[in-house]
Amino acid sequence: MTVATIIIDMQVDFFLPHPRLTQNRPKLTANINALAAIARRNGSPVIWVKQVFASNLHDAPLEVKRGGHRIVIEGTEGANLLPELDFGASDTILVKKRYSAFFGTQLDSILKDLNCKQIVVAGVNTHACVRATVIDAYQRDCDVLLAQDCIDSHDEQHHSVSMRYMDGKLGVAMNNEQIDAELQKSWRRN
Repeated sequence: MTVATIIIDMQVDFFLPHPRLTQNRPKLTANINALAAIARRNGSPVIWVKQVFASNLHDAPLEVKRGGHRIVIEGTEGANLLPELDFGASDTILVKKRYSAFFGTQLDSILKDLNCKQIVVAGVNTHACVRATVIDAYQRDCDVLLAQDCIDSHDEQHHSVSMRYMDGKLGVAMNNEQIDAELQKSWRRN
């Protein structure tokens, strides 16, 4: 059984307007790069999930359409992954249109093809896209490891509440060192 590492919305537009994420960006990206290296070393596929909308917002959720929010627009710099992230040649990019990485994407079939029933989740924003993805994984009977060194939100309070809610209920929060040990155990079982 494979363990997939899913990294959510580490895109330019999700960092620029938010002082907290901008301040935490160097540490967060370093931790995510370390997690991706751990995953690759342990044979865990790395899936980078990006939210991307058409320029006319026809495929965006209601909040974005109604507010005319021009974020993560296809073909713009803001839709790109942060340039300091280490995207590997064997990594996959998955585009989503809603909070959950499962909703309207090929993630279910990708995980099925990998014989994957355990995932590691990282990225932003804890209270929105990370949480929605974790809930959907839980609903699919996936074991979820929450990469606590690699998850953050523009809102500290929402981040804390969401992590408390998910940890022990929908998944297990672990630091990178613990995830490395868990992936090594999983590798030996296979």
